Amino acid sequence: MRFEFFIAARYLRAKRRQAVVGVITAISVIGVAAGVASLIIALAITNGMRRDLQERLVGSTSHVDLMRVAGDGIRDWRPLLARLRGVPHVVAAAPGLYGQVLISKGARSGGGLVKGVIPADEKTVGDLLQSVVQGSAAALEPVAVAAAPCGSGTSARNDCGGGVSREIPPIVIGQDMAESLGAKVGDGVLVTSPQGELTPLGLVPKYERFLVAGIFKSGFYQYDSSYAFLRLVDAQRLFSEPDLISVISFKVDDLYHADRVGRAIEDAAGKGFQTTNWMEQNRELFRALKLEQVVTFIVLALIVCVAALNILIALTMMVMEKTRDIAVLMSFGVRADQVRRIFLMQGLLISVIGTVLGLILGYGLSWLGGHYRFIRLDAAVYSIDYLPFAPRVVDAVIVAAVSLGVSLIATIYPSGSAAKVLPAEALRYE
Repeated sequence: MRFEFFIAARYLRAKRRQAVVGVITAISVIGVAAGVASLIIALAITNGMRRDLQERLVGSTSHVDLMRVAGDGIRDWRPLLARLRGVPHVVAAAPGLYGQVLISKGARSGGGLVKGVIPADEKTVGDLLQSVVQGSAAALEPVAVAAAPCGSGTSARNDCGGGVSREIPPIVIGQDMAESLGAKVGDGVLVTSPQGELTPLGLVPKYERFLVAGIFKSGFYQYDSSYAFLRLVDAQRLFSEPDLISVISFKVDDLYHADRVGRAIEDAAGKGFQTTNWMEQNRELFRALKLEQVVTFIVLALIVCVAALNILIALTMMVMEKTRDIAVLMSFGVRADQVRRIFLMQGLLISVIGTVLGLILGYGLSWLGGHYRFIRLDAAVYSIDYLPFAPRVVDAVIVAAVSLGVSLIATIYPSGSAAKVLPAEALRYE
């Protein structure tokens, strides 16, 4: 094999009698490098999109949510919460009350999803309250009714020492929502609940004024544009649901086993409860990303096939150019299978050089894109504000195997033609 490799390397770097053969060989190397680099970059982008979306989704929300099948809320939830915290593989649990509302400031308004929370518990199952960039989420801490200075008649809506207005309860909103409303920390917003109050004049929507105590930024548009947090007691009062929650959120020790832990939580909760997990809630998103990755791989692999076609043309022309050399080698005792391996080695060398250059180029550009984040995206469309890159070693192995395999297939015909050269016929007119 050392002899075949030596001859193949000499043929590859030798001066050509026909310049077009050298040009096609160079184009073949460039084509393989471009195809490999394109595949690495495309796979790095799809992997990066999947990774970032998963990290932000899982970091911003709980792994498992427990709700009532009938949708009537969870009453007497404190002993249930204490019992479910003891389910195996459950790391943390937090109560919450969700509700759709209209949030407005002056002439600006927009729909939102508010969640009444106990901050100390909520921070153990999600990161949204820990991503406050303006103000603070400390105002959402439960109000302690003290004998002084508030007095025994202090309303539950007053905040004694919380740093917020004594009369206006606090709210924490997303950055995109704050921008759309034109709201800043310290501004008042009006929150209107569709679950109104029945009056002699009919159903009147219930509304209450809140003070913006903090603004969070998760980097995920869905949350930053529509989520808001209230104290649990304030949310219960807004929705006229005293001491009721709509969901118990859980964090588990292995997020990829969230479905299994969810079934255990259902069993522990008893009849009338159901769970959902982060995989079920985002199944269509990750399925679409997986399909996009497969389609991208197939489409860009065609570039490697075009490069392989160039290898076939280059080797065929080289066989025609080196016919006399092949005949001389065979007259000295070189076997036909050795001649075949010479041109197989030559095609492999072209492929290896192109693949290595493509891997270096692809991983280099992916690192630059991931490190400097110079490609910005519209968060309203793509849910993230920059194009992520996440190259993986396994992708390099797959792409290199495909590139080398396709290129070796392209060498079968020209190497077979070289092995069929008849020395006497080739040297008859020399």
